[in-house]
Amino acid sequence: MINRAVKNVEEALKDIQDGMTLMFGGFGLCGIPENCIAELVKKGTKNLTCISNNAGVDNFGLGLLLQTKQIKKMISSYVGENEEFERQMLSGELEVELIPQGTLATRCMAAGYGMPVIYTPAGVGTEVAIGKETRKFNYNGEEKEYLMEKAFESDFAIVKAWKGDTAGNLIYKNTARNFNPMMAMAGKITIAEVEILVPAGELDPDQVHTPGIYVHRIFQGAFYEKRIEQVTIRKK
Repeated sequence: MINRAVKNVEEALKDIQDGMTLMFGGFGLCGIPENCIAELVKKGTKNLTCISNNAGVDNFGLGLLLQTKQIKKMISSYVGENEEFERQMLSGELEVELIPQGTLATRCMAAGYGMPVIYTPAGVGTEVAIGKETRKFNYNGEEKEYLMEKAFESDFAIVKAWKGDTAGNLIYKNTARNFNPMMAMAGKITIAEVEILVPAGELDPDQVHTPGIYVHRIFQGAFYEKRIEQVTIRKK
């Protein structure tokens, strides 16, 4: 029986080194690998290139790595609610590559599928297309220009799931699924932290979102704060 379980976050992240490229699941603060981010802060791993939909918020999520200046380059779709991210980007301290959200997702999936490039109409004629190859294709009877985007390459993908088994199969809960499945597919080595870890065979196969073939290490997280990024209260 395949066993991909490791005993803790320290063992899961033991060979992540300075200068590596890491992919992170999550959307805002929803479904982020909190334990792994905290461990990277503790380890002091620096000069990281991080691929994520966004960079958390000040004082939480990937924002913690920004505070300690451990991220060299951020590849994401928007700045979000993170003032430190914005400050570092505008001051030139942080290299930032902003990507249309759909393109970000598709470049992740391309990496998982083993496709070196994709073609997309998103970004054609904008700053996103500067220095990139474009081609014209006839699609649905209309010739359009498409931008060539490369599949992501990373050293590790780090994801968060609600429940997993020792064989690496993962189940996400509700909207916390977000970018996690596609990041899990894309990683050269994928690390999954879960709230609940069970023996292989206990999960209903019909409920599995990410099969264990994509996961190399899995561990049960110790604590999840699960902050809310924005709270809106209805007026009486």
